[in-house]
Amino acid sequence: MWVERLARDIGALAQAAEGAPGRALDQVSLLAARGIPGCSAALVVIWRDVHPEEHDLDAEIRGRHVVVDYGASHSDLATAFEHQYATDQGPAVQAVRERRTVVVDDVLRSDRWPDYTSMAVQCGDRSSVTYPCDLAGEVMTFGVHSCRADGFVRDEVVPMLAMLAEHTATALRSADRNEDAIREAVHMRRAMTARAVIDQAKGILMHARGLSSQEAFDELRRVAQRNGMKVADVARRLMVEQATSSGRDR
Repeated sequence: MWVERLARDIGALAQAAEGAPGRALDQVSLLAARGIPGCSAALVVIWRDVHPEEHDLDAEIRGRHVVVDYGASHSDLATAFEHQYATDQGPAVQAVRERRTVVVDDVLRSDRWPDYTSMAVQCGDRSSVTYPCDLAGEVMTFGVHSCRADGFVRDEVVPMLAMLAEHTATALRSADRNEDAIREAVHMRRAMTARAVIDQAKGILMHARGLSSQEAFDELRRVAQRNGMKVADVARRLMVEQATSSGRDR
């Protein structure tokens, strides 16, 4: 059956990570987007649950899930996900927080995430199914997205997605990755995508150009799309440039 072959192919890609899970997740998301009927784009995210007692962590992320790594089949979906992460709203955020499958028949008919709806439509994310599963002490969410409303028949796609997610998770669990490499990936991705990083970059733009919070985020997104980058990468680069400029002015 084609879905079983797709599951095996996805599992093989994930197991081939060998210390570079980010590349594997990108490949897995591309394979899912191409192979699942009705799917326009796919998103695979690995999350870590940050506990309140971890006092050494930034207050912005303490007590919530942070992203260890993720892969998106298309840049627009990556932009939409980073908006989910920045606003703490959206299907992937809800799936990891509640540890249950989240089905969106049409984001325009849903009032669950008012800060996400406009961004979702702009990025072509009208309907989706996101499935969470455990991953060696972390959580993986596997989401399929469609640019059309009612893009999936939930009774058909949910069991299929559960199979694909479990194959991916099983392969990633058995991949040969030591704890130091995982810890390094956690800190690197947190620095790139934590909400505090994006918020600081927005603050720079708001102060320098007199923009609102939403206008500042939109500007970061436009630069990211124009240069084929992720929003978090643009935010981090802006912060580096600001620090360098401040150092020269002293």
